Amino acid sequence: MAEHTAVVVGGGLAGTTAALALADAGLRVTLLETRPRLGGLAFSFRRGDLTVDNGQHVFLRCCDAYRGFLDRIDASDLVTVQDRLDVPVLDVGGARPRLGRLRRAALPVPLHLAASLATYPHLSLAERASVGRAALALRGLDLDDPALDAVDFGSWLSRRGQSPRTIEALWDLVGVATLNATADRSSLALAAKVFKTGLLSDPGAADIGWAARPLGELHDDRARTALDKAGVRTLLRARVTSVTRTDAAEPVRSGAAADTRGSGEGGVVWEVEAETGPGRGERVTADVVVLAVPQQEAHGLLPAGALEDPGALLRIGTAPILNVHVVYDREVQRQPFFAALGSPVQWVFDRTEPSGLTGGGQYLALSQSAAEEEIDLPVAELRKRYLPELERLLPAARDAVVRDFFVTRERTATFAPAPGVGALRPGTRTRAPGVWLAGAWTATGWPATMESAVRSGLQASRAALTALRHPFDPRPFEIEGLEPA
Repeated sequence: MAEHTAVVVGGGLAGTTAALALADAGLRVTLLETRPRLGGLAFSFRRGDLTVDNGQHVFLRCCDAYRGFLDRIDASDLVTVQDRLDVPVLDVGGARPRLGRLRRAALPVPLHLAASLATYPHLSLAERASVGRAALALRGLDLDDPALDAVDFGSWLSRRGQSPRTIEALWDLVGVATLNATADRSSLALAAKVFKTGLLSDPGAADIGWAARPLGELHDDRARTALDKAGVRTLLRARVTSVTRTDAAEPVRSGAAADTRGSGEGGVVWEVEAETGPGRGERVTADVVVLAVPQQEAHGLLPAGALEDPGALLRIGTAPILNVHVVYDREVQRQPFFAALGSPVQWVFDRTEPSGLTGGGQYLALSQSAAEEEIDLPVAELRKRYLPELERLLPAARDAVVRDFFVTRERTATFAPAPGVGALRPGTRTRAPGVWLAGAWTATGWPATMESAVRSGLQASRAALTALRHPFDPRPFEIEGLEPA
């Protein structure tokens, strides 16, 4: 029996995961990535002497697939995970700044958060009591009920006695950061997934993790090493232009493009063409093609008839994330991160050590989700908006000198989690035999997170191997209970 071959288009987390899983199963895999690096939208770049992440990415202890991915690429030593959930929340909207904390105790669910909520200073006593009732209602929802997708989370919360202040100071504090949308613009299905899995499943599920080194060291360097060891042929700066069906018995057309034949034993195989430079190209044929690219790109590459409604991919909206980067000449923040209320600032992270900053200064990164109104503002205007806010939040910043101020913008950072999006998200399977979809935007049941991306890659590889009647082994990723494709 001839060796099975695969082409994975896209070197983000979904594509890298799929390539590794297919290679681990014994397939000969080629990975094609347009950019000069791996990692998709979770990457690093150099700015002078600093190594800068394009945005602050976090994960939770319950993100089993992403944590398994880190194990698979031998990068678990490059991340930090809290021993217990602990989120400082600073409210500067009143007469005096007030600091509260959302943290868990060593108690079973839901008692693990009860003490924290009972003393949370940013809500009234009545509002705190109402949270418990809404949490119990949320816990009772069936995540497999398709009707949840049509309901917006904000209306659902309001009907369960959640005041605007409660939504702002608690539900949106978590939801905006994980869903990239406010409650009124979020599908109840996705919101319920976040809160049930993260806060209402296991006491430690919501413990927060983040990269202690630049993301590029994880998702590019370590991932590339893992791919090389697995025997994956990785081509960067390779822009795929077409995916076409061909007969394995036919000779491949001659031309300027390089050629790597598939092994379909005379059956149907797929021919993937990519531009690799001026006047240069690559032509790869394989039994399996995994399209692990954004939905708009997938729409342009899918063979005709591959989806019943290919236009649905274009109706999946996108949502931006803005990141504001500030380098001070001294330390102004002692916590590794905190969340803010009563301010346009959402979350502030200390990135001093991972960036390689030396000389006694401090580098802070502000992560601003659901940033539709700010994503295109000039840097000068953002500077006028955020530097005074940081001085309100961090008194030590008032006497500090700003060494550098810059922004990074991801205009299509995630898919928009709007009500109804679940009906638009396709599964991994297509009508084109051998062609599969992967990406955080596919039907993983999760919002657009690193966890969703990795799960999609695992689902696509498992489905492809099943179609080839080849066993799928999740053990290299240490994932249990992976959802069916």
